[in-house]
Amino acid sequence: MKLIWVTSANYLEGFKLKIEFNDGSSKVVDMEKHLNKPIFAPLRNISYFKQFRLNSFTIEWENGADFSPEFLYDLND
Repeated sequence: MKLIWVTSANYLEGFKLKIEFNDGSSKVVDMEKHLNKPIFAPLRNISYFKQFRLNSFTIEWENGADFSPEFLYDLND
């Protein structure tokens, strides 16, 4: 199993992000349908969603919400 982490993330529009990974791959992901758990409720506000930051391995928000890099890597949006 290879270790994957996010190296770059940029907001595009709506709930779409362009994510780049340490293996050189990148993808556009639409996160809207993945915001159904309570921790992600604040992210349904587009202004809050845009305020993500990159930590040492993935994207995260001020409220502690994040997505594992493996989850993001495997998304087929």
